[in-house]
Amino acid sequence: MGVLSVIAAALAAWLFGAAWYGIMGRRWMGAAGLTEETLDRRNYAAFIGSLFAAVLVAGMMRHVFVTSGVDSPIEGALTGLGLGLFVASPWIATNYLFAQRPASLILIDGLYATGGCTLIGLVLALL
Repeated sequence: MGVLSVIAAALAAWLFGAAWYGIMGRRWMGAAGLTEETLDRRNYAAFIGSLFAAVLVAGMMRHVFVTSGVDSPIEGALTGLGLGLFVASPWIATNYLFAQRPASLILIDGLYATGGCTLIGLVLALL
């Protein structure tokens, strides 16, 4: 697992996000209080920033995998699932609860974080 596996895992999670929010887009916009008129689809900073964030997550997950001996695809996916469910999603929930955001937004974004971490874990272990 090296730099290329981190980049590949980050790209996989980023593309998963494109598919996830493509499917959940209307529900997500409603929960986030956005409309077609208020959503800036040319917000390239969000796309670039989310890819950079995925690289950071994949890089840290790689470190965790190396130090804990995770090396099979099943271990990678399960560890990613655990990190998504029990690290990333609770942080999202905490932020959204204090921001008084709807439970549906917590669920949509928490499931994205969980799926993304699971996918990162799988790709890291495969490469």
